[in-house]
Amino acid sequence: MTDKAPAMIEAQRTFPPLDESLYDLRPQDAAFYRKLTGIEDDTALKQHILDIQAKAYKVAPYGCIYLFYFTRRKLSGLPAYQQVLRLGRECKNPIFLDIGCCFGNDIREVVHDGFPAARAIGTDLRQELWSLGHDLFKSSPETFPSHFVGGDAFNPEILAVAPPASMQTAGVPTPDLSKLTSLNPLHGSVSAIHATAFFHLFKEDQQLHMARALAGLLSAEPGSIILGAHTGAQEKGVVNYVYRGVEVDMFAHSAESWTAMWDGEVFEKGTVKVDAQFREISEGMGGDERYPLLFWSVTRL
Repeated sequence: MTDKAPAMIEAQRTFPPLDESLYDLRPQDAAFYRKLTGIEDDTALKQHILDIQAKAYKVAPYGCIYLFYFTRRKLSGLPAYQQVLRLGRECKNPIFLDIGCCFGNDIREVVHDGFPAARAIGTDLRQELWSLGHDLFKSSPETFPSHFVGGDAFNPEILAVAPPASMQTAGVPTPDLSKLTSLNPLHGSVSAIHATAFFHLFKEDQQLHMARALAGLLSAEPGSIILGAHTGAQEKGVVNYVYRGVEVDMFAHSAESWTAMWDGEVFEKGTVKVDAQFREISEGMGGDERYPLLFWSVTRL
């Protein structure tokens, strides 16, 4: 696989050994995995997922891998998901970007629901996770022609901050997506950007930097959208949680501070519509633990 040291996350304080008892595939997720993998037997499907999880955890011992969060259809549960699908149907050259894509689960979800596969791009720190995604879903670059750009999104050679596009700068031809080695050629061209379980990995100033970087990628076309979900708080600040054995120490925005950041700091005030909802949710894996999440979208007006 790789001789590199495992990729650690500063916000994650503990890295417990894998626990098979946390595996709990919801019916809708089981149906999704059966269809995409071709594995109909529940026991065989579970073992397949466990095998991929074990390989991935050696590369990146992330909480989302430990908790089987990657087995859940997340993107379709976001309030603005139908807008993403509409962009895929109606835009002339739509582009979907999943940042922090891991195995590419969310890309497969949006492609399954109709977004053109060849117009979807994933990016993550580790190429190995994307390759394991092909193993997980029994696909190949030929059978699943979405694209991948590996690298650190804080590296300006991968993603530099650029001013948000305007209608005056719109219409620049998009590059050949199959030849991308950086996200910078996509400035002002991306129709929809998905970032779930991503922003909360970083400190407050880093979150602002990344928001500005993603804003520069977004198309100026009205309806273009950035959306996701991550750890939230009723009042912004550093939060510490222990959830199913994983301890995290994160900076969390409130719905109000998240809205103010995008509408005023990142984009000129009044040029975007921000929807941010704070909820405490249970993953339904037994017990009564609830986790605070911010569900959000930023739409160009």
